[in-house]
Amino acid sequence: MYQLDEISFIYLGLVIPILFLVYLMFRRWQKKSISKYFDINTINFLSPEISKSKPLLKFIIISTALLMLVISLVNPKIGTELKTVKREGVDIVFAIDVSKSMLAEDIAPNRIIKSKRIVSELLNNLGSDRVGIIAYASTAIPVLPITTDFSSARMFLESLNTDMLSSQGTSIAEAINLSKNYFNDENQTNRVLCVISDGEDHENQNNNLSDIAKESGITIISIGVGSTNGAPIPIKENNIVKSYKKDEKGEVVITKLNENILNDMATQTGGIYFKGDNTSLVVNSIVDELKEMDKQEFESKQFVSFKDQFQWFLFVGLFLIILDVVVFERKTYWIDKLNLFNENEKV
Repeated sequence: MYQLDEISFIYLGLVIPILFLVYLMFRRWQKKSISKYFDINTINFLSPEISKSKPLLKFIIISTALLMLVISLVNPKIGTELKTVKREGVDIVFAIDVSKSMLAEDIAPNRIIKSKRIVSELLNNLGSDRVGIIAYASTAIPVLPITTDFSSARMFLESLNTDMLSSQGTSIAEAINLSKNYFNDENQTNRVLCVISDGEDHENQNNNLSDIAKESGITIISIGVGSTNGAPIPIKENNIVKSYKKDEKGEVVITKLNENILNDMATQTGGIYFKGDNTSLVVNSIVDELKEMDKQEFESKQFVSFKDQFQWFLFVGLFLIILDVVVFERKTYWIDKLNLFNENEKV
């Protein structure tokens, strides 16, 4: 684990490629100017000690030194201590309906976006709780396991859409059953499932969903998105409505908010139902409910100590500057004597 203390200084590194271009232009100009008056044999005779490779070597040394100094200004820090931290909070799993009915626009801008906004605001207001995410339509899939990493939760939340599950329909029971796997302690009393949906349940319309919820042993908080008057499901191309979803008879499907099923499901488990029209009101009410619940103590690991590492880069940078001072542009004869590339052999 690492972090950069002063990331703005990293832009100073752009000086290095600029210096490289200036160096190439200067060397080209120098070579061109000398060749006007002297040929190569004359230059070798007049300046036998001048090395052809040393100027490039010195430039590489000083460029590397500048890079090390820039990194030292950025001050990279490395986490050196992983500590187990005990927290008290509630485990809350968000089950978000991603069926096509969530595209209805009877609540602005549509049901699925409204659902994600509510969850996002809840994440902003939670404390030391742990969260997980489930997406469901006719089936349910795990999106994010229980975690304290709210940044990851927000990232996975934004990825939810109505195309992620090919099998359509809505089965809240699937989401409830999957959520049981999210809670690793069957005895904990603060297992919360927050269902955000329009309440349409096509898969279990003949079953008693309240009984399924009650048997789960999980407290369900339900949030209804949409209107009881209903709205058609738009079919869009390039964000332009081309038509509306129709049933087998060719009639436009009107999807309506089913508050009864969401309310019954919540009350049977000791939870509560909220209508999701007012985001801030819903968020504040749910946060207040969570505060009243028993808190479960759990452990999480995190980096609690970051050490400055700038001194290593500063040392290397200063060493290279000193090295540049003591490296001269004339030839190093002891290297020539090694004759590594058989340069001294006479033909």
